[in-house]
Amino acid sequence: MEDILEVYTRQDDKRKPLVCMDETSKQQIMEVRGGIEMKPGQATKYDTEYKRNGVSNLFMFFAPLEGLREIDVTDQRTKVDWAKAMRELSDKHFPAADKIVVVMDNLNTHEASSFYEAFPPEEARRLIKRFEFHYTPKHGSWLNMAEIELSVLGRQCLSRRIANQEEMRRQTRAWAKERNRKKSKMDWRFTTEDARIRLKRLYPSLAD
Repeated sequence: MEDILEVYTRQDDKRKPLVCMDETSKQQIMEVRGGIEMKPGQATKYDTEYKRNGVSNLFMFFAPLEGLREIDVTDQRTKVDWAKAMRELSDKHFPAADKIVVVMDNLNTHEASSFYEAFPPEEARRLIKRFEFHYTPKHGSWLNMAEIELSVLGRQCLSRRIANQEEMRRQTRAWAKERNRKKSKMDWRFTTEDARIRLKRLYPSLAD
């Protein structure tokens, strides 16, 4: 926990940008009957009947100091999917960075070995050297700012019925574009000092 909190207090360094990464899944739902459009003072109404249309995985990449986020919508979240998303983060979004500092949780897909499953050894090694990984502790995913950003995405964009993956991709990209335009950042105030006081019970008790 203190490792993550220390990372969050580092000075902004364009050569070593901070990126928080998390993922979630969203079921796609097709309408069976048309809804009733929104009217003044009334929300859009949907029929309770619907048709399931598969599930998409969403990778969230959030750079809190820049107020930037990118969302990658995929069929699944295997090691190969994660590795490909990380390569796009490296080569498309931060190609000039010396090293990308990444905060994420401890899923078994979030490992350096995933690059070797997705790419030839030379490319896998190149990508591994591009990243500096920091993992949130068990039961400590709330320390990941990307999880908070996913919560915002859920409330503002995904709380509606989305019929298919292409529409999912279009909606999430539009949401991210608007948030990026506003450079919406996060006011993180929880520090190591706070943790040692408020979460004292989680620290080992040293005998006198």
